[in-house]
Amino acid sequence: LQINLRKTATVQIQPRQENRYCYDWKLEEAQKNILRTHTTAVSARMLYKLGQQEQFTPVKYFSIDRVFRNETLDATHLAEFHQIEGLIADYDLTLGDLMGVLHTFFSKAMGITQLRFKPTYNPYTEPSMEVFSYHEGLKKWVEIGNSGVFRPEMLLPMGLPENVSVIAWGLSLERPTMIKYGLTNIRELVGHKVNLEMVYNNPLCRLDK
Repeated sequence: LQINLRKTATVQIQPRQENRYCYDWKLEEAQKNILRTHTTAVSARMLYKLGQQEQFTPVKYFSIDRVFRNETLDATHLAEFHQIEGLIADYDLTLGDLMGVLHTFFSKAMGITQLRFKPTYNPYTEPSMEVFSYHEGLKKWVEIGNSGVFRPEMLLPMGLPENVSVIAWGLSLERPTMIKYGLTNIRELVGHKVNLEMVYNNPLCRLDK
């Protein structure tokens, strides 16, 4: 852990502009305990383990867990929700591969085919994209996830080869569920406004044939 910390600090503090984030890295900030805002920390831990292997082998990692945000609650925002995290590590992956994976995931898993991608900034991926889908009930495009290609300065300190690319995404679980089942308020899925009668009358897991 200490070796990885030193490598990370060296990369973060390098004066070359193209390798800097949009803020100054500080050890005391990195050591603070907070409620996690995303599950990328899980991906980083798994990538570090992958980088310690004697020979790299392509992998796919997935996780679902709860995250916390300082959000104002409304029809599409919660202070805590579930994030679907995934990544693929292989040689020479591109942004096109990432877009194809997301299209396939949403169409096969949830029947969602209307997707839009918007460029955005993430400190750990470049290029980065927000993912939107159209909500028929709300009559607007709703953000359902974030994604990108991990930056080399995140991967190299972990020991991964230079020609290995990692495409990754963090997707909301609740918002796509709203779109799939036609719900117009996210609080119908999580929190004190959940209709318990709906929970009692519906199966735990619903799979469309």
